[in-house]
Amino acid sequence: MPHSGSPLGRVRLLLVEDSELDAELLIEQLLEAGMEAEFLRVDGADDMRAALAGPPFDLVLSDMELPGFSGYQALEILRSHDPRLPFVFFSGTIGEDAAVKALQQGASDYVLKHSPARLPAAVARAIREARTEREREHAERELMRSQRLDCLAMLAAGLSHDLRNILQPLLIVPDLLSTYSDDPKILRLGAVISESGKRGHEMADSMLSFVRGSRKASETISVAALFSAVQLLLQGSLSRQVQLTVELPPDDLLIEGNYTEFQQCLINLCLNGIQAMAERGGRLTLSATPTVAPDGQPYVVLRVADEGSGMDEATRQQLFTPFFTTKASGTGLGLMSCKRIVESVRGRIEVSTTLGQGTSFELHLPAPGDEWAGMEDAAFLDGEGRRILLVDGDATRLSLLGNALAAQGYDPMMAPDGANALQRIARDGLPALAIIDDDILLLSAADVLAVLQEAGFDGPVIRLREPGVPSDDRDCTLTLAKPVQVQSLFGAIEQALRERA
Repeated sequence: MPHSGSPLGRVRLLLVEDSELDAELLIEQLLEAGMEAEFLRVDGADDMRAALAGPPFDLVLSDMELPGFSGYQALEILRSHDPRLPFVFFSGTIGEDAAVKALQQGASDYVLKHSPARLPAAVARAIREARTEREREHAERELMRSQRLDCLAMLAAGLSHDLRNILQPLLIVPDLLSTYSDDPKILRLGAVISESGKRGHEMADSMLSFVRGSRKASETISVAALFSAVQLLLQGSLSRQVQLTVELPPDDLLIEGNYTEFQQCLINLCLNGIQAMAERGGRLTLSATPTVAPDGQPYVVLRVADEGSGMDEATRQQLFTPFFTTKASGTGLGLMSCKRIVESVRGRIEVSTTLGQGTSFELHLPAPGDEWAGMEDAAFLDGEGRRILLVDGDATRLSLLGNALAAQGYDPMMAPDGANALQRIARDGLPALAIIDDDILLLSAADVLAVLQEAGFDGPVIRLREPGVPSDDRDCTLTLAKPVQVQSLFGAIEQALRERA
């Protein structure tokens, strides 16, 4: 078939033509060009409406003048049925003024009957453009849906965090009440408060489960392959005024993350750049370079630069604020979603912009294999960022103690069982101190300690035991009876760290 592009496959065409002979010549022209097509011919408005109500078509081919019926009427009927379905005039009477009018009213193309050689290419191009537009709209809808889910996940995570902080006193107060009073009525009130706190924590855990369920598996991504996919997806969104330049990096330039999420992020940034150049046009550049941070860590910088209208400082300051947008139909979630994706792999986004000259977004992403400095570089409270392994099979107590440790400036490594604890150690490194419940599953506390010591851990150990259970202090520094009071735990941690120091 004399046209370029991906194969169309089998297509279905509606012919609006009163001449059976002309219809046969048209069909023969398309079939001889190699097009796999099914045809249906109509010659009146009612027949056309009935045909459109049936199985869908890929394109409508119409004569300009029919007895009692015109091509313009056919185009109007089609647009009321499906505004996106391509429409091509194939007529022997169309003049230049009529052709311009046809295109203005929504026709995809026109071909003269006495010059039918261009017909197969015109039909194929119109079908491809319509398919590309539908795919782009579908991708935008999916992107919007993904952004809404990301927003819900972030709101759930934030609400869960705040709810945990609010509930912490409810879980601490019953212990304090039992310390200051033996009155059964007060103790019963303390039990009610404790139960309410536990139920609230369960709700917070459910929200966190939703957030964790929305996370996608990480993988090693070739930046060159990612750029090629983004370039392909953007083709239908480029106007004639915008030129896309993709500087493909070497195949061995890699990043770590979720391929679909980073594809979504780059498309989002590119579409913003295209829209910023809608009036005067310009160049959109997609590039990547390896770099090394001041601390010696290797990074990959992905850059999306446009020559659009740029932004003032007030707009730039609010770019990543949820629901902030400068577009009439925008949601204000796109850039927030990009920021979430980049920060999920511990990267960062930098924005440079000049009003009237353009904008550049730089995604600084850690190279695969990078050992994270993590929490050690941050500012801490009394805990000074010391990493503490906390292993407890009680989800409520694990959450409470973990949040309390984090609030005091420690870096808790929380694990619900022995096997998970070893995985955390292998991933994050050895802790400064270990707190282990005796009742954990999968691996016993003694087994976890043995593996820790084999790995080189020589820090203090605090064991949590049920009241009345005999204590063997040979494998631990201190022993605390359950239920554990938060203040008692802080005191035990500081005591154990001082003794070991």
